[in-house]
Amino acid sequence: MKEGEMMKKIGSLLMMCVLIFALAACTATKDSGAEPEKKSSTAKEDGKVLYMNNGAEPTSFDPPIGFDSYSWNMLNNLMEGLTRLGKSDEPEGAMAEKWDISEDKKVYTFHLRKDAKWSNGDDVKASDFVFAWKRLLDPKTGSPAAFLGYFIQGGEEFNTGKGSADQVGVKALDDKTFEVTLKSPQAYFLSVVSNPAFFPINEKVATKNPKWFAEADSFVANGPFKLTQWKHNSNLVMERNDQYWDAENVKLDKVKWVIVENTNTEYQMYQNGELDVSEIPSDLSEKLLKDGDVHIEDQAGTYFYRFNLDKEPFQNKNIRKAFAMAVDQDQIVNFVTKNKEKPARGFVSYGFKDADGKDFRKTGGDLLKTDGKEAKALLKKGMKEEGYKKLPAITLTYSTDDTHKKIAEALQQMFKENLGVDVKLANMEWNVFQEEQKALKFQLSRSSFLADYADPINFLESFQRGHSMNRTAWSNKEYDELIKQAMNETDNKKRFELMYKAEGILFDEMPIIPIHFYNYVFLIKDNVSGIVRHPVGYLDLKWADKQ
Repeated sequence: MKEGEMMKKIGSLLMMCVLIFALAACTATKDSGAEPEKKSSTAKEDGKVLYMNNGAEPTSFDPPIGFDSYSWNMLNNLMEGLTRLGKSDEPEGAMAEKWDISEDKKVYTFHLRKDAKWSNGDDVKASDFVFAWKRLLDPKTGSPAAFLGYFIQGGEEFNTGKGSADQVGVKALDDKTFEVTLKSPQAYFLSVVSNPAFFPINEKVATKNPKWFAEADSFVANGPFKLTQWKHNSNLVMERNDQYWDAENVKLDKVKWVIVENTNTEYQMYQNGELDVSEIPSDLSEKLLKDGDVHIEDQAGTYFYRFNLDKEPFQNKNIRKAFAMAVDQDQIVNFVTKNKEKPARGFVSYGFKDADGKDFRKTGGDLLKTDGKEAKALLKKGMKEEGYKKLPAITLTYSTDDTHKKIAEALQQMFKENLGVDVKLANMEWNVFQEEQKALKFQLSRSSFLADYADPINFLESFQRGHSMNRTAWSNKEYDELIKQAMNETDNKKRFELMYKAEGILFDEMPIIPIHFYNYVFLIKDNVSGIVRHPVGYLDLKWADKQ
């Protein structure tokens, strides 16, 4: 994301993402959002209307730019790629009705539907995919999701300035035939291309108006819904797209989204009948979980904190380890978030089978332990190595959200109790936060990752040198080489051995502090059905219904 900054769903494949949470959270004012219309007064006028909260203003509806759950959860319902994850979370034909795979499994030939159209009536063409995928990889675009296209022949070279657009292995054989050539066989390829980063873009529209994605009146969709209203930092409205090839199976007439960052406010709106779905406030989770009205679903992702190795004192490995070992993940999930999350002592979440059919996380084991005594000893050792008589001032930064705040306050207390260190807290609105984090402005900051495709390598590739998702200033040559080898290894057993070794190096160097693995925990009205939250992927309302 997945970062998904997964932010609010955090709480955010998928997991999506990613509730409407997702990857995280923040936006306008604390209780922002325009006054939503009461459903009782609009039901007859609007037909079937679903009321949702997105948690934050979308970063961007430009497919390769909005690389977080706040953007991609919504975009996944406005647009569609060659494949779409079905109700069973497996890729199914979408813009492509069928495809051929070469004997060496490196060349895919997709045949687009004849009735695949944009919301303005234009045909969806193979050239729209060529345009979009090359734009994803174009270094001038600056897409944080570009790395997802590195499995395409020539993709990494183009994105890193070592090759040209003409060398990228995508081409339109005719208006409805799109060919992709991969560097090596990828078992998860059809799942990857369901990701919003690989959505097509109407080349004619984008050429005429490069900001086509920025407002409702210029947005062109090809998915189940079209965007009809967007009051920034307030609310959005999607309506069923009558040009969509499968429109007859889309049951909702409209989806009305508010943007409210505070979970307590969201819950009150749900109670008042202004929302059909809600996360649950941590203060009420014990009661609500006991009452049995809460829905819990799997999600592949990790809530964690990033050290910045370019900022003192975290250039020192022993100081990083001291802070990591001072954190008690069990205390956080049991007494702070209280949503039945699993504590994270590795980075790859549960739910991925290795070559022996065993869960990656169970085999990889716990790579971090909570130990206040050892943490103090490591802090003392690190300070001596750096010549510190007094530790430099430390600020922990998080994006505005009530759950993020509570976790940050818990860490602040743990650092005080286990290390004797006073840490200052700071927060900021999501869109500003993510830009500052990318620019390595923070010492220690919250983060999240939601899987973009169903393989552990997606988690681990994020910490390669220069990777857009790294955001720690950490690098390790052996780690990078292991990831590179794993990406090109065809022997699955060897591939997983490489990934296990890489995750071990990541935790020996400790550029991060894992907190918990994500799940979807939410309330939903009894008259709403068919909402799909993919464990790996994004929120899907295509099959949603409301009685």
